[in-house]
Amino acid sequence: MSAADGEPWPAGEDPCRTREVLDIVGNKWSLLVVRNLSEGPRRFTELKRAIDGISQRMLTVTLRGLERDGILTRTVRNVMPPHVTYALTPMGRTLREATLPLLEWSTAHLAHIDTARAEYDARPPAPSA
Repeated sequence: MSAADGEPWPAGEDPCRTREVLDIVGNKWSLLVVRNLSEGPRRFTELKRAIDGISQRMLTVTLRGLERDGILTRTVRNVMPPHVTYALTPMGRTLREATLPLLEWSTAHLAHIDTARAEYDARPPAPSA
């Protein structure tokens, strides 16, 4: 069955392949890169500065993966030193639109999550079964 509409999946489509898209969305860094690129093309160093905590290697891996998936483009201008920019593709912009509510929800509820975690961590350990 497809989503909530109760219709069967189109012939030949494997519903488990949606995991591939969920891997993009669930990646720790991908949505932060997409969010930053929604403001326009960025250079590697601009992205690195804007995304707190990401290593150079992880940013490189994330950018390559998003480029491979068609979410962003990498443009190299042959000047010295080379000028490389990254920009969202039309499909990347739709990913940004689709995930914006999730990012807004995260921002709105982060303090509540922190409080819940602190309360949980402060509880005495549960007895073993």
